[in-house]
Amino acid sequence: MDGDGRTAPCDDGALLTIGAFARASRLSPKALRLYDELGLLPPAHVDPHSGYRHYAPAQLERARLVAWLRRLGMPLARIREVCELAPDAAALAVAAYWAQVEADTAARRDLAAFLVDQLERKNTAMTTPHTPLTMRCAALTDQGLVRPAHQDAAHAGPRLLAVADGYGPDGGRAAKAAIEALKGLEDQDLTSADLLGALEEAAHRAHRAPRAHRAGGDHRAAPAAEGTTGCTLTALLRSGTQLALLHVGDSRAYVLRDSGLLQITHDHSLVQSLIDEGRLTPEEAASHPQRAQLLRSLDGATEFAPDLQLLEARPGERYLLCTDGLTGVVPAETIQQVLTADDGPDQAVRELIRLAREAGAPDNVACVVAEMTGA
Repeated sequence: MDGDGRTAPCDDGALLTIGAFARASRLSPKALRLYDELGLLPPAHVDPHSGYRHYAPAQLERARLVAWLRRLGMPLARIREVCELAPDAAALAVAAYWAQVEADTAARRDLAAFLVDQLERKNTAMTTPHTPLTMRCAALTDQGLVRPAHQDAAHAGPRLLAVADGYGPDGGRAAKAAIEALKGLEDQDLTSADLLGALEEAAHRAHRAPRAHRAGGDHRAAPAAEGTTGCTLTALLRSGTQLALLHVGDSRAYVLRDSGLLQITHDHSLVQSLIDEGRLTPEEAASHPQRAQLLRSLDGATEFAPDLQLLEARPGERYLLCTDGLTGVVPAETIQQVLTADDGPDQAVRELIRLAREAGAPDNVACVVAEMTGA
């Protein structure tokens, strides 16, 4: 025994104190207590009187694996899964995790380049006259080959681009109402300072519409059913070279620049949150049974919490807004090839719809393509 009464590490079969085990495993006592609470690395024995934790030497291999995986940055929930696997399966899981880390790093690198470019544009915009822009655009929707109803909507106008994906028994009307709520912005002479506020207020009206409809109807929906109808909304509103972006849900916006195709929205979905936490890979998310579950939408029942940002557009750029009926079946590389082609926006949206149908089109599809050109 140690002087404090804890079991000392004598021979190979003896239990180790938490301090000795921490030194041997390169994990701190604080980390070991946390892993015990999470059920990741429980001690072999806990003294019922003192509460001292003791570990078996055989636990060192698992502890060192935990330490290594934490150094990789793997989330604890993912580590727990890996530790329960046989060695061959664990090796495959670690390789898959690291491949995802590298993919995420590449995506973040692209996003960092995009942000650097945006900030530099804002700086040069103060001293350099803007190049006048015109916007060529086109919108197209398709019911797809499986869904019994068409609940997607899209709009492409001189100043406004938007897509909405409805869900629930009245989702088609919700999506169309969201687009209609924004169309009035086409006729407003907005400055760049007004863009985000005007776009947000119009979307907020669309968010409140389902609740107002339920309240004014002949029946009242039960509280648990209030969120059964709603829609996503992704929109761009232009004034000169400024683009205001508003996003709610899992429809998407992309920009094609010299550096390639970049997704400039972040999905508000359950599976995306699990990807962000390291609990799913994008490949696993594609077949997840809850992949359609949204964390944010326009439904009149939940908090209105859109993502908003202001972008600086340049000649030659192309923007794509689309619902998940496109991105769920057509790879990003193929989408980039379509947008890189010399075909105009009208041909591009037709080709994207064709590709979605060729891939089976299990969902409704809506897409908008816009090209910025010098006036």
